[in-house]
Amino acid sequence: MNASPSAAGRIRIVYAVLPLLLLGLLVFGIIRYGSDVLLLTEVPPVEELSIQWITLQPGEIKLDVINGGPDPVTVAQVMVDEAYWRFTMEPADGTLDRLERGEITIYYPWVEGETHAVRIISRNGVTFDAEIPVAVSSPTPNWGSFGFFAMLGVLIGVVPVGLGLMWYPLLGNLSTRWMRFFLSLTMGLLVFLGLDTIEEGLEVAEALPGALQGTTLLFVVALVVFLVLTALSRPGRVKGDSGSRLSPELLLALMIALGIGLHNLGEGLAVGSAYVLGKVAVGASLVVGFTLHNITEGLAIVAPAAKKRLTIWHLIGLGALAGVPTIAGTLIGGFTYSAFWALIFFAVAAGAIFQVVYAIAFSPSVRSSDGELALSENLLGFFCGLGIMYLTGLLVAV
Repeated sequence: MNASPSAAGRIRIVYAVLPLLLLGLLVFGIIRYGSDVLLLTEVPPVEELSIQWITLQPGEIKLDVINGGPDPVTVAQVMVDEAYWRFTMEPADGTLDRLERGEITIYYPWVEGETHAVRIISRNGVTFDAEIPVAVSSPTPNWGSFGFFAMLGVLIGVVPVGLGLMWYPLLGNLSTRWMRFFLSLTMGLLVFLGLDTIEEGLEVAEALPGALQGTTLLFVVALVVFLVLTALSRPGRVKGDSGSRLSPELLLALMIALGIGLHNLGEGLAVGSAYVLGKVAVGASLVVGFTLHNITEGLAIVAPAAKKRLTIWHLIGLGALAGVPTIAGTLIGGFTYSAFWALIFFAVAAGAIFQVVYAIAFSPSVRSSDGELALSENLLGFFCGLGIMYLTGLLVAV
């Protein structure tokens, strides 16, 4: 006799839930009795403490730390320049559970411009080290420091992109072969930018606790962004303000501006935080280097839409989308910094940039009438783009 539909449904629910219940019991047993059953001998706790951020104020060094290991960590002592110093900590008992954050305040008369070595010692004698390359007072939120970091973002992000957009009138009168050259040049610029973004993301991942799996997270987020943008950026999917659909060329320029803007946000984070830590040679060389390095970003934005009629408002909007995030990045990096969110920004930027490269590579504008991509002008433009980004990158003093 066959079971009724309702009975069959209940049986399916049991089949679905039973493995989860058994898995829960297994996990509970391992957590509750695993140390007695699975280990042959007593082992010391595994301690891991990551120093995320260092803030300097007169007579004080503040460390933002996070416990990235499986076991609690209790801070017992701190050393600065091989000497023990008085400190306070939040939480007050000095113990951090897994993935718990804390703040250590060391009362130390640091010397401006000097290098200082900091060491944290746990109750079990495990040490965790950090270095202050050039000691400078951390900026406090006020109009002066706010204006300085905003100005830094304008000079290294907004101005170069704006200057690059000024090539738009020149591109409109080029022949088909020259247009393919500049579109391939754009691909070269973006590939270099994408690889540079991944490299910066990997550097940030090293500072994250191992439990957060920074390297894996970087590539997973980048892949998800790539796939989502590929699905959303098909021609005809996005509508303009008037209800008419954006042209494929303008949509591609918009996506390039978005990807570059996300990269510049991460770049601003790196510059702002590095300045606070004394790692940036601030001065004319920095501004000149970033201007030459980033001016090509404006060219990359307008190249796909060179044959379309863009208004001044189109150019302003594209420039703002690509350049203004640099200001937000320098402000965030200068006053507060999170390695986790910096990693997310770099991952999103990498996914967006490589999605744009993919879109350009499959665009008819860079292919011959029979669909050939490996044309001489394309190869020359691509390698020129890589070379330009590398050579101008040598001028950036970070």
